[in-house]
Amino acid sequence: MLRLMIWVRDFAFLLVATMTVLFFLVRLAGDPAIMLAGPDASPAQLDAVRQAYGFDRSLIEQYLIFVSHMVRLDFGNSLVDGAPALDKVLATFPASLFLAVMAMALNLAVSIPVGAWLGQERGGAGRRLARGFISVMQGFPGFVLALLLVNLFAVGLEWLPAVGYAGPASWVLPVVSVTSFLAPKLIRVVEANTAAAYRSHYVRTAVAIGTGPRTILWRHVMPNALLGATAVVGAEFAFMVTGLVVIETIFAWPGIGWLLVRSTLNLDFPVVQAIVFIIVIAVFLTNLATEAVQMRLDPRLRGPGAAGGANG
Repeated sequence: MLRLMIWVRDFAFLLVATMTVLFFLVRLAGDPAIMLAGPDASPAQLDAVRQAYGFDRSLIEQYLIFVSHMVRLDFGNSLVDGAPALDKVLATFPASLFLAVMAMALNLAVSIPVGAWLGQERGGAGRRLARGFISVMQGFPGFVLALLLVNLFAVGLEWLPAVGYAGPASWVLPVVSVTSFLAPKLIRVVEANTAAAYRSHYVRTAVAIGTGPRTILWRHVMPNALLGATAVVGAEFAFMVTGLVVIETIFAWPGIGWLLVRSTLNLDFPVVQAIVFIIVIAVFLTNLATEAVQMRLDPRLRGPGAAGGANG
């Protein structure tokens, strides 16, 4: 119960602080009345628009109105098309979530076996070549690879579509692009944890009593190696699910990041605020789930009493 109260307190503080900072920052980006009325609007027309949307009030008044509406999950209507801002965000969120799930599945499918293979021993030309390639990919910007993939497979070979969200063929390039800059870090973590597990006393004991290599790897090494990688997986998933702005923009993927770019360029304050609200909730829930999984896998994280019982 105490831990739950701490989580709720942290979430409330994070939400209020983030939304407050965002509220004042987005209003420094420009005057939305110009976008609504048009660049050729007269001063009288601009004043009328500001009065209609409440932009003529002081920032403090606007902020208090914003907070009172936010607690009711009312972010107003989009300044572009008049649709409810939160509805527009929730309509695009599944696309971002789908991309995140697909990319994470591929990330795990690649990173865990490769990291385990690299962590079993240091030598070998194949392992040295793999480590060199991973080091290069770790410093390679994901958006650059995305553009190269589009040039090669969409423009050059015409095997895959360059943009869209229409079917499996259009998923390939975005998923591979996202995985390309997530996998190197996870591979490094799994490799380091695997190598550390092989040096531990319980693995040495298992080897001494004649336990087979496969049993040692999957029963003793990998559970401990993956426990340490859980936090990285959670952080990467939180990063993806909150909107891959560049990747979604490159591939015209209709997710929350793509909507954020369009709304920011259009000075669509209500939609931007609704997007950040959803992002804060998604990050918090992802971190909460990650911590819950870690506590489930490692009783030592559940508290002094549980840790003591586990050690005893």
